[in-house]
Amino acid sequence: MADLEGNIQAKDWGLDQPQKSWDFHIKGAGQLDFGMRHRLSRIFGEDGHTAMLAFDHGYFQGPTSGLERIDLNIVPLAPYADALMATRGILRANIPASVKNALVLRASGGPSILKELSNERVAVEMADAARIDAAAVAVQVFIGGEFETQSIANLNAQIDAGYQYGIPVLGVTAVGKELTRDARYLGLATRIIAEFGAQMVKTYYIDEGFDQVVAGCPVPIIMAGGKKLPAIDALTMAFNAIDAGAAGVDMGRNIFQRKDPVAMIQAVRGIVHDSLSAGQAHQLYLELSNGADD
Repeated sequence: MADLEGNIQAKDWGLDQPQKSWDFHIKGAGQLDFGMRHRLSRIFGEDGHTAMLAFDHGYFQGPTSGLERIDLNIVPLAPYADALMATRGILRANIPASVKNALVLRASGGPSILKELSNERVAVEMADAARIDAAAVAVQVFIGGEFETQSIANLNAQIDAGYQYGIPVLGVTAVGKELTRDARYLGLATRIIAEFGAQMVKTYYIDEGFDQVVAGCPVPIIMAGGKKLPAIDALTMAFNAIDAGAAGVDMGRNIFQRKDPVAMIQAVRGIVHDSLSAGQAHQLYLELSNGADD
């Protein structure tokens, strides 16, 4: 029988002792195959951090605000991002093949916002991800959702296929309205995703216990940006996540819905790679955007 009491009371996070990387700079990847490590290095770079730009929202939301024209709104941001997270349709139709970014391919989906979102299936075969030259594929996982087991099956199918092609999998924690965003839930969801073999996990930032969520996950955690916040709040969230041990941030609406998205992505990048404080990054945003503090 599951040790539910032990799970609740587990507190030894070893926060003062970084997890061993086995002679590789990316958490949990030291014993992976060369292709996996090479692709992860494209995402995380030499410092082990990534500033990822997410614009895959259209796969269930359609042309949401800021994503009406990918060629006009997103392509100019690409030079400032380490990785681009998108669907294969958008990559082939709108993203120049000359971009230098690592590509993270949305590989699960099915229902639109008009239906139950957790009822997803595998949406892309790994062979097509290889044709696109994806550095990773992303799979949504609905821990506690109606179709939890199905989403885990999607994850496992892509992990198995990823090992065949040397392509890492980014497991994305989905938080529905009925699920609580706290350390207990996110710790559960991120650990489950990593236990099944995902090489990275994307999850939401929380004010209390995020360092424990990071410590309890044996692979890199990338912070999800979520809904648009005031610029200073979004930058503070990004700083706090990195400060608590996240390996990067994956922001979408908090960048492409700004009055000056190019300025915002540079501010975010300053936090991720240049150790800027939230205040310094906000000042950079104001300077680059000529005061467009939205």
